[in-house]
Amino acid sequence: MKTKIFGKHDEATLAQIERCVAAGGEYGVLCADGHKGYAQPIGGVIAYTDKISLSGVGFDIACGNLAIRTDAMRSQIAPAMEEIMNDVARDVSFGIGQTSKTRIDHELFDDPAWQLSPMRELKQSAANQLGTVGGGNHYVDIFADETDRVWVGVHFGSRGLGHKTATHFLKAAGGRDGMDVPPTVIAEASPLGEDYIAAMTLAGRYAYAGREAVARQVVRDILRATAMEEVHNHHNFAWREEHDGRQYWVVRKGATPAFPGQKGFVGGSMGDDAVIIEGIDSPTSREALFSTVHGAGRIMSRTAAKGKFVKVDGKRIRRDGLVRHDEMMKWIAEKKVALRGGDLDEAPQAYRRLPEVLAAHSGTIRILHTLTPLGVAMAGKDIVDPYKD
Repeated sequence: MKTKIFGKHDEATLAQIERCVAAGGEYGVLCADGHKGYAQPIGGVIAYTDKISLSGVGFDIACGNLAIRTDAMRSQIAPAMEEIMNDVARDVSFGIGQTSKTRIDHELFDDPAWQLSPMRELKQSAANQLGTVGGGNHYVDIFADETDRVWVGVHFGSRGLGHKTATHFLKAAGGRDGMDVPPTVIAEASPLGEDYIAAMTLAGRYAYAGREAVARQVVRDILRATAMEEVHNHHNFAWREEHDGRQYWVVRKGATPAFPGQKGFVGGSMGDDAVIIEGIDSPTSREALFSTVHGAGRIMSRTAAKGKFVKVDGKRIRRDGLVRHDEMMKWIAEKKVALRGGDLDEAPQAYRRLPEVLAAHSGTIRILHTLTPLGVAMAGKDIVDPYKD
């Protein structure tokens, strides 16, 4: 068993990736944006021979990123960014338990995997929720690249469908919820494993369809632009892959596939640049199982960033966190970002800087485009996000 580490990490995160490898993995990778997650670290990659980790895929099955390059230029939309972001916040549903403002019919609802439990019980709510973004660090962003070409980027996953599916299978497998617990690993060939793989694959189709619906809606109906290129990838998923002549289930949690020539969209924080990257072949790339970062990576927990409620003399008061609202808004103002929603737990101060984590993966990826944010839309601060990854 071997683990490849990129970047610097605290002891708790390092212990977590080693615990995952020890629980049946053949090989592990920890990307430079890594931090503690539920049973498997965010930024963690584990290769299994004939097993799959429910904990590794996590609660937000098939969370991922989609970026669309458009034919619009910065000069065309920058003067109207405030109005554009108002339209995004109005026309796209953000938050937990929301339903789409536009009914989306999609062929994925003909998939026979909907006959599985719990998918058949979740089908109607999934149909109602397709095309919604959710809360936490999920977003719709508008960027300009180094040539002033406009891009639309989104980050979210399979919504309530994925969360409830993961919860169902973790319970069926006897898994434990929490961060400091062993990962729940099941045999690929078991009845439970076969059903989970089918359900996970369906949740992946659902997540792809949702991201496409939202991003294309913004391009078409809000920007009145034409899509020229799409860069799309999951980062919470399990793939059947060949490495060094052997077949593995590669479980990536918060890690982007980066095979040679494969493009990926990697976001920063709400006030930082994002990038379009491409995987390259190298010995280090192969050690990384052709995986790279999915974002900048947190340097403090949500609670540490925004504070929490505590009882003092019988009264419930909010204790401030490490990030102040005026500091967050100063950062956003200096970057000239039109922000809708968001809270202190998603402030740039709560994250690493993306160039630093990308530098740690030097020799495994190349940067094709740097995307500067013009507008960012997220769920508001009153939204509590139960999705754990």
